Amino acid sequence: MTVTIYDVAREANVSMATVSRVVNGNQNVKPATRKKVLEVIERLEYRPNAVARGLASKKTTTVGVIIPDISNNLYAELARGIEDIATMYRYNIILANSDQNEEKELTLLDTMLGKQVDGIVMMTDRVTEKIQDSMDHSPVPIVLAGSVDELKEVPSVNIDYYQAAYEAVKVLLDNGHTRIAFISAPQSYTITQYKLAAYKKALEDAGLTVDESLIVSEEDTYDNGIAAYEEVSQFDNAPTAFFAGSDELAIGIIHGAQDAGRQVPEDLEVISFENSKLARMVRPQLSSVVLPLYDIGAVAMRLLTKLMNKEKVEQQSVILPHRIEMRDSVKQ
Repeated sequence: MTVTIYDVAREANVSMATVSRVVNGNQNVKPATRKKVLEVIERLEYRPNAVARGLASKKTTTVGVIIPDISNNLYAELARGIEDIATMYRYNIILANSDQNEEKELTLLDTMLGKQVDGIVMMTDRVTEKIQDSMDHSPVPIVLAGSVDELKEVPSVNIDYYQAAYEAVKVLLDNGHTRIAFISAPQSYTITQYKLAAYKKALEDAGLTVDESLIVSEEDTYDNGIAAYEEVSQFDNAPTAFFAGSDELAIGIIHGAQDAGRQVPEDLEVISFENSKLARMVRPQLSSVVLPLYDIGAVAMRLLTKLMNKEKVEQQSVILPHRIEMRDSVKQ
């Protein structure tokens, strides 16, 4: 049978209120009484009921985390940052995969709220009107991690995606390339839109005409990277450099080029946007914009703790610094 707080109180010959104070770390308990209660808790193997405690305090010390795919190394880094800070502040995590599906994201938001979470950290490729409306009506704080709310109504943590993408394309331009392909996730994704705008602006600032045939929208997979390379390499005036929206796409491009007998970076330069562990595993190692997902997750969780505890928040939209990690897929 489950051991209850009543069993502990009876065995220790104290009130249930005293047991509660001991469990919750209240210092207003005599040392001898605290010692006796803790001994009984250990002997009976009592585990406090988090749900019952939540009903009493109106807090469950539980946070919902919604991310696209925990099996993706990229999102695993984000989740780790969230979890480390949650543990530090003694919050439990309920983690869910949305599979980048709007209906599932909406269902998960409702499910999390139904579980009485104290707050939610969410990563989504696009804050749609339905998702925005759902977040606007949330009774608990929500923080976006690595996701952009263009209305700036929901607290968020990001980098300057436009500036980072502009700098990446500029690296290729400075190396003398005039035919640069842009391979990235679908343009319906908000962050892709920032990357694409920066790509076009960098070309225009260099006095180049944007060639729409060099812009390919593909989901962020290795196979799509290979397919994208094969598609644009068939052009009479094929690109000599690629800016990829993710490391998997970039690695597919590199391997597609190598399979065709071309060398990177001698014949073709590639720079990506992510800097996951994969960037160091491929040969040549991949030059990439560093997307600090662990830091984004950690800062998002810390921001959420402040909002949940009604602490003063100076800045609700946090922009973290970025950099480009230069490796061997680009001439230096």
